[in-house]
Amino acid sequence: MNQRAAVEAEKLSKSFGDNWAVDGIDLTINEGEIFGLVGPNGAGKTTTIRMLTTILPQTSGEARVFGHNVRKRPERVRKLIGYVPQALSADGDLTGFENLLVFAKLVGIPRSSRREKINQVLSRMGLEEAADKRVRYYSGGMVRRLEIGQAMLIQPRILFLDEPTIGLDPVARGTVWELLGGLSRETSLTILLTTHYMEEAEALCGRVAIMNHGRLAVVGTPDELKAATGKAGATLEDAFRFFTGGDYEREGNFRELKRTRRLARRLG
Repeated sequence: MNQRAAVEAEKLSKSFGDNWAVDGIDLTINEGEIFGLVGPNGAGKTTTIRMLTTILPQTSGEARVFGHNVRKRPERVRKLIGYVPQALSADGDLTGFENLLVFAKLVGIPRSSRREKINQVLSRMGLEEAADKRVRYYSGGMVRRLEIGQAMLIQPRILFLDEPTIGLDPVARGTVWELLGGLSRETSLTILLTTHYMEEAEALCGRVAIMNHGRLAVVGTPDELKAATGKAGATLEDAFRFFTGGDYEREGNFRELKRTRRLARRLG
């Protein structure tokens, strides 16, 4: 069955000086699927997301979102995407409703429909009872649901999530998984998420791309990748080790580690 491509990347690369954070990746993500970009901190996942969302210009190669070139038509791409960054984006001094209202104004949602759209998002995210509560008193899982809600206000065709459950406890993580799975099942939304939690990729994603040192090692379904190891009862982590030569322990630099731990503390 032919499927429309939501994302296409050809030889997509990004360098910072002599360091190639992303090194010539080819990638196709189909409309309506949940696709996972997995790998350790420093693998190039966030840089890839930032290029696809027009935040960061590529050094070379091409990328398209629903046929629109991210370099040549960034304004068109931005109208089609929702983006939830790794860093905390909600304002703790505002209520959940106020955060959504500010975002609605920023993205140009007409005044006449703002309240209706905000209330729909609050309901979908399970935050109706917390709408008038300051976000500084939200749990980590509630903050993440609010941030996903912000991204969903414009009813995007594709949702980009960078490490969506980083810093969350297992219960909150499970709640976010349920939310994303529900969004995928109930709408035609395409979801691209990055994660270094292999169990997260296995729970959510129809296909995953294993990324390491700025390159894609392999793309396939979790079952295909596990079967390729030839190991009975293999996990996705086993598959990662198999396809990358066991280089799973590699972490990002000190700045990345410090940022991740600070975010985890803020999310509680």
